[in-house]
Amino acid sequence: MKRTKIKDALNATAPMDEILIKGWVRSKRDNKGFSFVALNDGSCLATIQAIVDHTPEIEEALSRIGTGASVGIVGELVESPGKGQKWEIRGKKLEVIGEADQETFPLQKKRHSDEFLRSIAHLRPRTNKYGAMFRMRSALAQAVHKYFSEKDFFYIHTPIITGSDCEGAGEMFRVTSLEAGSQLPPEEDFFGQPSQLTVSGQLSAEMFSLSLGDVYTFGPTFRAENSNTPRHVAEFWMIEPEIVFSDLSDDMDLGEDMIKYLVAHMLDNCAEDVELFAKWVDKGLMPTLQTILDKPFERVPYTEAIEILKKTKKKFEYPVEWGMDLQTEHERFLCEEKFKKPVYVYDYPKTIKPFYMRMNDDNTTVAAMDCLVPRIGELIGGSQREERMDVLVARMDEMGLNKDDYWWYLDSRKYGTAPHAGFGMGFERMLMLVTGVSNIRDVMPFPRTPKSLDF
Repeated sequence: MKRTKIKDALNATAPMDEILIKGWVRSKRDNKGFSFVALNDGSCLATIQAIVDHTPEIEEALSRIGTGASVGIVGELVESPGKGQKWEIRGKKLEVIGEADQETFPLQKKRHSDEFLRSIAHLRPRTNKYGAMFRMRSALAQAVHKYFSEKDFFYIHTPIITGSDCEGAGEMFRVTSLEAGSQLPPEEDFFGQPSQLTVSGQLSAEMFSLSLGDVYTFGPTFRAENSNTPRHVAEFWMIEPEIVFSDLSDDMDLGEDMIKYLVAHMLDNCAEDVELFAKWVDKGLMPTLQTILDKPFERVPYTEAIEILKKTKKKFEYPVEWGMDLQTEHERFLCEEKFKKPVYVYDYPKTIKPFYMRMNDDNTTVAAMDCLVPRIGELIGGSQREERMDVLVARMDEMGLNKDDYWWYLDSRKYGTAPHAGFGMGFERMLMLVTGVSNIRDVMPFPRTPKSLDF
């Protein structure tokens, strides 16, 4: 008999004479002559209740199951007389698929802390919160692809192993086939040169945008940054579109449209799971998401943003000066207290931005932008790219970059250059936005952080 998912059973429009449900036991309650067994199979937030009469075979099976065990139940789908549920199963057969040791099974009916659940990340999807989280992660990833497909973007798979440092920060994981302690030069390594895990697929995506038009890449990126903040991990996923014959304003339009689309998609398609987070994680989640949908994003030049921050009476941990990179406390003040909605800050000082960002006419700032959202701060970072060969070369010289390492990148400015722009959106930060979760470790199946490589 084919298994019916609990989600489909609960959405049935009529009773069924015989149905097979398989899942994990959330609870078991024995009465005289029968037992209640609540099952969840991960397909939705809800459990389905099965009532099984005691027969010798069923009693033997019941004696072997407890919370966490996997079972299969065959029975009738009937209307439930209980409140809060439309359907239940009148069980006729009970099969024990996998027992769970009740003395050591770590998930109990009580609420567990997020810190404890991170220590058992392989089991936390069994909880309501994390089952909802990872269903939403799946739905959000699919929505990203759906958005770009509807916009006629091409999906590009960019390299994970690279020989170039897109950001110029140097915080990259090295990739080598040489044995530990080897004194051989990089020329003897697998690729014949130093290689790293990528921090961004942007440079590769740029090449394809100058051939195919609008493209995007969506994949894992890595940063060897020894940071233990709630917003940083060593391995994370980035959404990086590139749009051609476009400028910074077009780039900001795309980012705003995409965020609104993804929020609407999650509210429409994951309503039950979103409601769980709105009730138990962030009471202000629904108003925040509704504001994103209803109001246009603010757009403020960096210089004006600095003046706003200087004039406020709020005391910041990091003093505000022109030329500094905004800290999370500054970003959150702008979008949560000053404008009370998402904010684009644009035209940053060139001294704090990478070489590829387009120089403005003032020769001091570049056409860069960050999109700041409540509770998180920076969600998107992007720019118009420098399409002018002479200006790009001058910037690379200014920053001490070896142009030989970027010969292919410079070719794109040599052969049919064109204005183009793009951005990077942290996928996990977008998931934090739509769930209200404050720690990035809690929106990732198996987070990678300094000194932590479990699971």
